[in-house]
Amino acid sequence: MLHLTSTHVFIIGILLAWLAGIRVYLTVFGIGLAGAMGWMHLPEGLQVTESPWVLGVTGVMAIAEFFADKIPGVDSAWDLAHTLLRVPAGAFLAAAAIPTITGGSADGGAGMHTGMLAAGALTALTSHTLKTATRGMINTSPEPVSNWTASIVEDTTAVGALALLWTHPWVAFGLAMAVTVTVLLLMWWLWRKLSRLHRQLRETFKDKLAIGADDQSSAA
Repeated sequence: MLHLTSTHVFIIGILLAWLAGIRVYLTVFGIGLAGAMGWMHLPEGLQVTESPWVLGVTGVMAIAEFFADKIPGVDSAWDLAHTLLRVPAGAFLAAAAIPTITGGSADGGAGMHTGMLAAGALTALTSHTLKTATRGMINTSPEPVSNWTASIVEDTTAVGALALLWTHPWVAFGLAMAVTVTVLLLMWWLWRKLSRLHRQLRETFKDKLAIGADDQSSAA
């Protein structure tokens, strides 16, 4: 069983918040299962995720999210509907480990707890926004392959990060950062592609209007 150091707990809290912005049900189910199976000793605040009820509900919802995320249009609606869940869930996951690492005064512990709540909420909001924006751009493509690919990459990243989290939190953190940078670059590329397409359509429309006006002038 892995016993966490203060650094591990801090990194795990931030990473769980990041993952909650992408796959909130899978994240809660994964950490709860790890605690329930004895793979790691969860901080006191996260032990609630070991509850059979929590594991059951999040497991069912993780399966539902897996399939909903593969359907263009439905995935964006799902993301929008879960905005109000992923951000507070990220804040909770980041802050829940704090009682384990605060050995100082009560004021210091409360301040750390508040700081981790804010950091977790911001982290979850960032990953959720990147996911939602990227999938919205991808959904402008009529073919479903790009949507499925993006969803499978997210699934793989979430499962991989959760697995690495227990024994190699810094590797998991590096994976999360690499994925974030990749998503930002993908958004930039998609934005340029969509902007170029928009300009081409606008120019084509203007040319057609000009041709139509010339034809009317010739007919007159």
